[in-house]
Amino acid sequence: MDILETSAFDRRQRRNTWCVVLLYLLPFIASCTLYFYLWIPDSAPSLLAAGIKAAPILSLVLLVLSYNGGRSLVGVAGGLLLSAGGDCCLIWPELFIHGMGCFALAHLLYSVTFLSSRYSSTSSSFSFLFLYLALWLFGSGIYVYLMPFLQLDPEADVLVPAIGGYVLLIVIMATMAARTRRPLILLGSLVFMASDLTIALTKFNVVDTEYKRHIIMVTYYLAQLMIALGDVKAVLEENADDIHKWKRS
Repeated sequence: MDILETSAFDRRQRRNTWCVVLLYLLPFIASCTLYFYLWIPDSAPSLLAAGIKAAPILSLVLLVLSYNGGRSLVGVAGGLLLSAGGDCCLIWPELFIHGMGCFALAHLLYSVTFLSSRYSSTSSSFSFLFLYLALWLFGSGIYVYLMPFLQLDPEADVLVPAIGGYVLLIVIMATMAARTRRPLILLGSLVFMASDLTIALTKFNVVDTEYKRHIIMVTYYLAQLMIALGDVKAVLEENADDIHKWKRS
């Protein structure tokens, strides 16, 4: 009977916890709605436009901090803050390299976080080794494919190595995400790659579509949401394990 009662209590606790998380997500939903309603990218670059674009990511920073505390500033929350900085930079086309640098540092923080004990996983299975190989082959292939288009850019001397370094970091991040075996984290990293791929293909005139902004921003916000929720879920599971260990002791 005690075991059944404990199990029922745990289920209620998880349900109540995720209800609270959903409440924390209301600012994210509201700020995304505001961004797409105003469609800020069509307006002239301004601090207001930068703030509205970064607002959804800043709301996710608060969500992660509320569950993981200040230590997450050198983890997912820090990556989100750097991403918000990148969002602001990309409002101004001349700050593209600066924005890419912010996102590169964000991927670096994500990668380090996914290596932490909270995300520890069992040894790699064959299917995941295949995924790692696929990620690296995909990243290398995209860079090689983009090279001729990058060389046509007036800033090719800077862009060619910068894009190469960025591709390296995002593939490392996706590999570390796959290592965690956590669906939200893994899907978030893959969707992030899809968003960045769309930016690269459209910015360097490989392809053009009138829906490029829709694709880029929907996939970007979705990716960051999944990574943030994945981090919160990892914290909640870690805390639940600590409570169970304490009860058994």
